[in-house]
Amino acid sequence: MKAVTAFFLLAAFCVSTGYAQQLESLTGTARASLLRSGENLTETQTNFPAHSSGAALKLLPGHDGLSRYVSSVISDLQPSIAVETLSLYKKPYSGVWTQGERAGLFNQILALSTLTGLEYYSTTRSAMRTLYEFSTVIDDPRTKKMTADPVFEQPPRQLSLYARQKDLSFGDNIYRYDYTVNDDAFFFLQENITSLSYGIVPAVGKNKLRTVLAVIDCGDSLLIYAVSMAKAVSVPGISGKVGDSFRTRAEAVLGWFTGRADIVYRSEKINK
Repeated sequence: MKAVTAFFLLAAFCVSTGYAQQLESLTGTARASLLRSGENLTETQTNFPAHSSGAALKLLPGHDGLSRYVSSVISDLQPSIAVETLSLYKKPYSGVWTQGERAGLFNQILALSTLTGLEYYSTTRSAMRTLYEFSTVIDDPRTKKMTADPVFEQPPRQLSLYARQKDLSFGDNIYRYDYTVNDDAFFFLQENITSLSYGIVPAVGKNKLRTVLAVIDCGDSLLIYAVSMAKAVSVPGISGKVGDSFRTRAEAVLGWFTGRADIVYRSEKINK
């Protein structure tokens, strides 16, 4: 009897990873309605209040783990610019995500090489433009040796990667990605290891850009939140340009993740 009970407990764990958050409890009823209607929400603050916490952000979901994480980033960085996006990805079927589903989604956000060639809408040029000329995982910021995107059968609770990414606005730079995995969510922090320049003008110093992307399971959907925060240099006109650039880039990355999620759910649907 004990062996049978243990078998069923193990089977239940393999099918489900825990529980799903209610969208309304994360965003509030009004925002949940907008998200369910297909609207993506964005907020830009180019004069972000100094010495603030996550409460100063306007779209941050009410997820305890994410709220604490973002507040710690703000406390450490004390950004002058914050650009947020909030989106909802509708699953093809309802239910708490399975281990396979979660692992598949996690592996997709590790697939940094697939950002190569990603396009975004340039507000300064009023046209589509390539975001990343190339994007690749590297072994170390010093050697910069290209490595394959990692793949895990079981997502680790913590993971750090380095990536080399070249874009047409901020040039060829090195970033660190720190991943955190919870039962009902996962998120990563992107931090610039090299200084960013807007053309020939310095824009964001080393370690002064932090981007958090979070994916939260809501049962019938995934809530996707992203916030880019930076301590921009005090050059007239630069803050506005950096803010606009972050917003359109965030929208492009959300589109990228949606496409990667489609791959996972096509596979999951086949396997069900």
